[in-house]
Formats: sequence, structure tokens, C-alpha cells
Amino acid sequence: LFAIFAFGCCGSFSGETGATVKCPDDVNEMTAISVQFGYPFRLARIPFEMPTCDSNGTKRTLYLMGDFSASAEFFVTLGVFSFLYSMAALVIYLRFHSLYAENKRLPFADFCVSVSFTFFWLVAAAAWGKGLSDVKGATRPSSLIAAMSVCQFKSTVCNAGATPAMGLANISVLFGFINFILWAGNCWFVFKETSWHAQATSKENSAELGAIDKQ
Repeated sequence: LFAIFAFGCCGSFSGETGATVKCPDDVNEMTAISVQFGYPFRLARIPFEMPTCDSNGTKRTLYLMGDFSASAEFFVTLGVFSFLYSMAALVIYLRFHSLYAENKRLPFADFCVSVSFTFFWLVAAAAWGKGLSDVKGATRPSSLIAAMSVCQFKSTVCNAGATPAMGLANISVLFGFINFILWAGNCWFVFKETSWHAQATSKENSAELGAIDKQ
């Protein structure tokens, strides 16, 4: 369930940033620039039109800056595989519990996979958190204005437009760290099913029995 929330919030995210440009020759006319972006956050491939403020009224195509698809796609992919493995493990726990208890290899493999998911969730959540911070900086209206050469002229008036709402993306990072905590806790319960825990328990019981016999 938490894996669905994690990759769902990230994969379905879309935002909008923008700015307004007022050329010196246009007394009343103002050009509004609106740029939409979203997953997988390849911002360098998202174009927008910038007015050149010349007499012909032509526009120039610019692009947002940055490519943050690596951390976002890794985060979403991990969430999908985490969900699929959780469903498969749930079927084994409920339908084939006797096979799971009798076979020593299944608990060991389950433990190794759980440890791997724990590590990858920590890496993915941290990487996507850093990537999201960079996305916020690249899609800020002030960054958009700074990238437009026409706004460097003192006679041109450029103002910030729509500020992107990043709440859904922030939630995805939060669920990423929640998944890390859940999988870390799950490692202990899976470890209790392995032969390592059984051997440690038997040694403790033997030591307790030996102490009682001595008494």
C-alpha cells in the first residue's frame, strides 16, 4: 500500500510554472508564458516560447534546464517492484505457509531480498529528495526569468507567473522514507523465520537448561 502511494504520487505528478513579459514598445500588451512539466522530469526537453520584443513580434523557443529523470525513474521502478514482491510474498505467506516453514531456503532468500529493498528504498528516497530539490530550483519562476535573455534588458518588464505546487512530489519523498522504515522493520520479522534465528534460539535455550541443571 505504501509502495503504491510512493510511486503513484511521483509518477502522476504534473506542475506548471510561468512568467509574464512586457516589451517596451507594447504599452498595454503583456505576454504570459506558461510551462507544464511532470514525470519523468526531463526538463531540458520541455520547450516554451519567449518573445523577442522586436518589431516583427517573433518568438524564440527555449527549454527548461536540467534532467532529473534518473532519480525519479529509479524511485518509481523500485516502488513497482516493491509492490509486486509484496504481493508475491503475501500469497506465499497465506497460501503456502507450510512450504515456507519447512523449506530453509525460502526464508533466507526472503530475508536477503528484504534487506536489499531496505537499502534501495533509502538510496531511492534520498536520491529523489535531492532530485526534487533541484527540480524546484529549475522550475521556479525566477529561474525561468533568468533564463530569458529578453528579461535582461532594463526596458523589458518581467514578472513571476504561476508558481508550481509541489505538494504531491513532497508526499512521494515522504512515502519513500516510510517504505524504508517499513522494510527495515520487516527484516527483523523475516529474520526470525530463518535458520540463523532458530540456531541462536536453540543455543540460548541450551544455555538456560545447563544453568538450571547446575543449580
